[in-house]
Amino acid sequence: MIRRPSPLRPAIAGLALLAPALLGGCSTVVLSPAGDVAQQQGDLVVIATLLMLIIIVPVMALIAFFAWRYRQANTDAPYSPEWHHSTALELVIWAVPLLIIICLGAVTWTSTHLLDPYRPIGRIDATRQVALNAKPIRVQVVALDWKWLFIYPDYGIATVNQLAAPIDQPIEFDLTSADVMNAFYIPDLAGMIYAMPSMTTRLHAVANKPGNYAGFSSNFSGDGFSYMKFRFLAGTQSDFDAWVARVRASGAMLDRATYLKVAKPSMNHAPTFYSGVAPGLFDAAANNCTKPGQVCMDAMMRADAGPHSGAHAEGHAKNDDAMKMSAMPMPGSGKPEAVEATKITAKNSAQSTARLAGAGLPMPGDRRTF
Repeated sequence: MIRRPSPLRPAIAGLALLAPALLGGCSTVVLSPAGDVAQQQGDLVVIATLLMLIIIVPVMALIAFFAWRYRQANTDAPYSPEWHHSTALELVIWAVPLLIIICLGAVTWTSTHLLDPYRPIGRIDATRQVALNAKPIRVQVVALDWKWLFIYPDYGIATVNQLAAPIDQPIEFDLTSADVMNAFYIPDLAGMIYAMPSMTTRLHAVANKPGNYAGFSSNFSGDGFSYMKFRFLAGTQSDFDAWVARVRASGAMLDRATYLKVAKPSMNHAPTFYSGVAPGLFDAAANNCTKPGQVCMDAMMRADAGPHSGAHAEGHAKNDDAMKMSAMPMPGSGKPEAVEATKITAKNSAQSTARLAGAGLPMPGDRRTF
């Protein structure tokens, strides 16, 4: 009897030849990143996969073994129609998955706390700890449509769509969004974290290898989402100092008026440098009060709390810069009509705050509700 070739063979052969081309665009950056935090997260993926393979590999092998051993043509295979229970088999079936779940739970629980994005990093890499007097590079991140604004408060500079930091030095990101929710992600540096309007999130990371790395938004945010990308430059301390000097040489000032122009929706925004930043700009963006006349969210909440706000806000610094910015005059507004408009704006802001505070009336019941 002549067997006809299976019609699936050409398709299987074609897929085998096409596989290298399909996999050519894949990247192993998650498993081989340039930062210690991302490396530890990649190790978690490997550990979890290996633990799950303890079940997957034997099950797949047993499926093939049973199909072969108990095929219809094998008349030598034992036939036990009355078999219904095996204590040893039950122990294996339940004990092995239980042990795997316990191991996964322990690894996940410890790693969740050790790799908490809000937790300052304790090590540079697997062999070096962070020095007790080490000062992190602070970066304030604002997600705009459709670009990223980076403010360096300790250096008084800002950039759009370009980020830099020295290697082997902790980086502390504070993130917010000026409009919709976004997700800040540099695969080589650390895991993804959301940037949300009217609130801030935090991320700690460190870069261990010099390079030019990709960063992008990993949360859909509208038409320009695909173009919401930036570059992260990691280098030596001298490289970073030279980069800071280049930014300062730009001579541009990121004041409130410039910020409002930059915040307008745009795609493929070229990297832009600012040698100066208006005080409190990030806090104003986080509290949604960058436009003239807007009441800052934190001021609004303190006003809503009324006479109880003092006890609740004890130990929390008041954002004076952001509050001042809500009534800050626009640059070049020395004309009489512009000055009068600014006075009206400030008056409206004060009246809004008074209304929110209930004009000084006590809260119902005169007791704390938080």
